[in-house]
Amino acid sequence: MKSLYLVLLVMVNLLIAEEKKLVNIAPGLGEITTYDHGVKVTIQRIQDPLHRLTDDFTKTSRPCPPFCIQPITPVEGVHNIEELELINFIQEKIPSKKGLLIDARLKNWYETETIPGAINIPFDIVNSDDPKVTERLFELLGAKKRKDGTFDFRSAKELAVFCNGVWCGQSPHFIRGIMKHGYPANKIYYYRSGFQGWKLLGLTTVIHKANEAKSSH
Repeated sequence: MKSLYLVLLVMVNLLIAEEKKLVNIAPGLGEITTYDHGVKVTIQRIQDPLHRLTDDFTKTSRPCPPFCIQPITPVEGVHNIEELELINFIQEKIPSKKGLLIDARLKNWYETETIPGAINIPFDIVNSDDPKVTERLFELLGAKKRKDGTFDFRSAKELAVFCNGVWCGQSPHFIRGIMKHGYPANKIYYYRSGFQGWKLLGLTTVIHKANEAKSSH
């Protein structure tokens, strides 16, 4: 094991010297750049081939309910995407202001660690009975309120939505909630693997605020 580690270490150092990556995102794609709260961030994979997760996202089993395996598509017509499609979304839809990457988890989880470029809209906002809250939400998403109180979604943004992983129902809850108001399914992209899937592949994350009081999700 020690000799294998030394070989890998030498390989990594040689590749770094040649400005090449040992662990790419995809063939020919080593990294992308995006902006997170105005700060330029490079998204790439961790280059240590022996790296392992050590946090909450190493868990295999959580009580179900509430942490049950989610269907591949929460509502008929919603797009299901994984990492490469999400990276393409980050590259193309966010800079053009045609799309938003939404972390549907609660605020403390978002602040602790998230995907670069994501904004936080907690999933439970769709439970609000306050019409002003609903109006502000859909204005943020690019919809326009009609005189009759309904919403015009023709200019609404495309949304890539995620939560903690395949066992997390927060982003499906958010998606179903906005679709009840008429948000078009074809403008919604569900990243089912979520934050656990992102971390499992060693992709770059950002921390907005240290939070020691994070609940045990």
